[in-house]
Amino acid sequence: MTATAPAPTTVLASLNGALHSLMERSGDVYVIGEDVLDPYGGAFKVTKGLSTRFPARVLTTPISEAAIVGTATGMALRGLRPIAEIMFGDFLMLAADQLVNHAAKFRWMYNEQASVPLVVRTPVGGRRGYGPTHSQTLEKMFLGVPGLRVVAPNALANPGALLTAAVADDDDPVLFIEHKLLYAQPLLEPGRGSLSEFQSTVHGERYPTHTLRMAGARAADVTIACYGYAFEIVREAALSLLLEDELFVEIVLFTQLSPFELDPLSASLARTGKLVVVEEGGLTLGWGAEVVARMTESSAAPVRARRVAARDLPIANARTLEDATLPQVADVRAAALSLAGREVG
Repeated sequence: MTATAPAPTTVLASLNGALHSLMERSGDVYVIGEDVLDPYGGAFKVTKGLSTRFPARVLTTPISEAAIVGTATGMALRGLRPIAEIMFGDFLMLAADQLVNHAAKFRWMYNEQASVPLVVRTPVGGRRGYGPTHSQTLEKMFLGVPGLRVVAPNALANPGALLTAAVADDDDPVLFIEHKLLYAQPLLEPGRGSLSEFQSTVHGERYPTHTLRMAGARAADVTIACYGYAFEIVREAALSLLLEDELFVEIVLFTQLSPFELDPLSASLARTGKLVVVEEGGLTLGWGAEVVARMTESSAAPVRARRVAARDLPIANARTLEDATLPQVADVRAAALSLAGREVG
């Protein structure tokens, strides 16, 4: 009798387990990237154990992000399902030509006779003191690229299932961004543990959006939209707003960032009319700016909005400077209270 593997308890375990399952089920799945072989198993250990089990299908590469994504694109065109790992999201810019001008365009260029089932995984974000070239959140550079899907896992939306959907079910390239601080984060479940005060409604299947409300609360005063690790900051702010200010918020948590699918957010805004968007990327021309613009254009009633994001500065190594640059719980609280016409306590 075969023993059943224990259920994953962290985001890292969920992603790693999904990769093992994908490679076990399909000989078409390959992993390619820098330092992905055991015993190292990737810079953040997401590929740990894969090269031991599947040595012919885990390919280590030189330090060339363009070559990694270009090779993976060619593999996808030949019918394989490669997963390319870029060690830090900061280095995506070195692969941008292959991703934007090649992988994302081939289906259109070849009149639907070619597909590129490629997933590019990469860790993003700061808060670990890695400095200006290893701490950025640059996915805004890839939002709106025709033919490219951008997905951001979080601790609530079953990260392994998201990755499985991206690899097994999507025939177009997917940029899969994983915040570094999420790896050790325990998986969350509405109504239990640290989410015991929340109830959730799920919209969509492959890349779901969650709408979270305070259990048993009256109608929400403000809607807060976010994704990825920003959810950890937002839910802490939401509890603080409830307990200290008696302000009720509704959280709309996205996993698919592009193409934009904003119906759940529209529904929430129809109830509150007030929107705070929260992201770790830079404030100017970011995800939040586009979300606010689209909601302002499409809503029947006026929408009041605030944006919470990183300052438009390089990210320093020093903790105090890093904290001053990146969005914090206090920034989310202040934005929500401002929209509600309250002063920050």
